[in-house]
Amino acid sequence: MTYIIEGVPRERFAELFGLDNAALAARGARRVVASGEGFPCRVSLVDAEPGESLILLNYVSHDVAGPYRATHAILVREQTEQAPTYIDRIPPVFTQRTLSLRGFDASGDLVASRVSKPDEHEQAIADLLADPQVDHIDAHNAGHGCFSARIERYMGAA
Repeated sequence: MTYIIEGVPRERFAELFGLDNAALAARGARRVVASGEGFPCRVSLVDAEPGESLILLNYVSHDVAGPYRATHAILVREQTEQAPTYIDRIPPVFTQRTLSLRGFDASGDLVASRVSKPDEHEQAIADLLADPQVDHIDAHNAGHGCFSARIERYMGAA
């Protein structure tokens, strides 16, 4: 099953870049500086370098009117570029993390899930997408529970 993974569009956060700390706080966000590993950007789908500035904010990753609506904290690098499109391959941000993969149907209900270690992601994605009920998969970092990226079926040429 062919799949595609893309970062969250950078333009969703453009209004936050360059704001001072007080203005970010007024919007429920804050600036943080990467102090080592573990600062994954949801736009570029890579970890920030130590010393790099990021915006920490709440993000609605599964915007449905129902019990599976999901919102959690995410990080976005202030100087980020949009990630390339990943077709049938895993982005860098997945390679060192255990993921909770949540398969949702077209109406937004959870119908299947898997927890996968880094060397299991591709098989877990294939297994979930083999289920015809699964419309898309939301990947979350298992440790902190935050949204990482959406995985969708890809119908184009690979």
